[in-house]
Amino acid sequence: MASLTVRKLDDEIKAALKLRAAKSGRSVEDEVRVILREAAETPALAAGARPASPSEMSRPASHHRAPNGRPRVTLIIGGGIAAYKSLDLIRRLKDRGCHVRCVMTRAAQHFVTPLSASALADEHCYTDLFDSRSEFDAGHIRLARDSDLIVIAPATADLMAKMAHGHADDLATAILLATNRPVLLAPAMNPMMWNHAATKRNVAQLARDGIALIGPNAGEMAEAGEAGTGRMAEPLEIATRAATMLRPPRPQILSGTRMLVTAGPTHEPIDPVRYIANRSSGKQGFAIAAAAANAGADVTLISGPVDLDNPINVRTIRVESARDMLNEVQKALPVDVAIFAAAVADWRVANAGAQKIKKTQADMPPLQLVENPDILATISKLPRNRPTLVVGFAAETENLIANARSKLARKGSDWIVANDVSPGSGVMGGDRNTVHLITRDDPPDHAPDVWPVMTKDDVAATLVARIAQAIKKQSASS
Repeated sequence: MASLTVRKLDDEIKAALKLRAAKSGRSVEDEVRVILREAAETPALAAGARPASPSEMSRPASHHRAPNGRPRVTLIIGGGIAAYKSLDLIRRLKDRGCHVRCVMTRAAQHFVTPLSASALADEHCYTDLFDSRSEFDAGHIRLARDSDLIVIAPATADLMAKMAHGHADDLATAILLATNRPVLLAPAMNPMMWNHAATKRNVAQLARDGIALIGPNAGEMAEAGEAGTGRMAEPLEIATRAATMLRPPRPQILSGTRMLVTAGPTHEPIDPVRYIANRSSGKQGFAIAAAAANAGADVTLISGPVDLDNPINVRTIRVESARDMLNEVQKALPVDVAIFAAAVADWRVANAGAQKIKKTQADMPPLQLVENPDILATISKLPRNRPTLVVGFAAETENLIANARSKLARKGSDWIVANDVSPGSGVMGGDRNTVHLITRDDPPDHAPDVWPVMTKDDVAATLVARIAQAIKKQSASS
């Protein structure tokens, strides 16, 4: 059959075909070909089962979810140099099981093309408020409602100003004014624009309107010699936040539990310029704090120097050195659960220089090291105010299980979460982790609980669930 001519159909079927074709970004003739192909390949229809009625054809599957049950995300790409990162964001969202539809402003098309976005999303990219293929059924309303989440990345100063003041002069702003779905905004602009009083007013108004923001981050700008706060959050950060917003509300399994979490490295000064540190990114500790807060816990996070945003609904305290961290940990007591995920430096310089130590022709200056306080052991062995459950982390590069068991006995903690941080593992600074859980109650010959490779967010959620089980079991036995 070389061509198809659609005729002698009643008005209801014609309307349903037009709507389905518009949603798919195809002509009516191509849509009929798809329907016939699907019918030929579907055993139930081949056997004579009733095909869908026209009203069923036009009805959204599972309310606003994609037909395959995946959450649907509408990604609005604004007109900034960071628009190129949005192409990576499409892939990151799809990796998390999202069905992505893209909308591009006119300015965005100067940086990336609709064809690129369409190819990555596997769906038509929408650009025009007056597109006859989509607007015959008020397509901007459908795009505004037929979605689980709207993400704007990058969100320019102009687009944010239009949102704050209710403008709707193009497809993107019309969708945003007509939506009743959650909206996640990823600002990106020059630091001077971000810090301008008008932008600050607009951001405050958007926050009052219930718009969620991520970023902007600090760093170098596209303009030569410009640096500061204004860089769009990285695609991985945005996708992770979007996935969190798409999850159904989690049961408050830690409601009423007070929790303390440490994270990140510590910096031990050599002089005002130099310091001793390690490669910890803090991602695992921050993920644990966020997961515990999502589960209803009252969380205090004490972190060394890291480049991460404070988790939502978590009391976050930033410190530099091991002694600073111990001081804040002691102030935070009493708590029910303490999780020590920080990679605390074992040593510090005995007498840090008050001025920068200068390089001379003489011998290298001696650096006398002294041992830092052992935060995990200090809290585990408290005679009073000891948390009911103390969890330590063992970051090892060899003999993982043996070293972790030795640490458990030496420190006096209840659990040890052991992970391999050797260079080839990619754990230090990465987004995935493989852990082994060892508890004080395990028999000597008991094999450790080995968890599969997971994202650090999933490790955090799994650990929080195990903690909730332990608390519940303890409550039942007391």
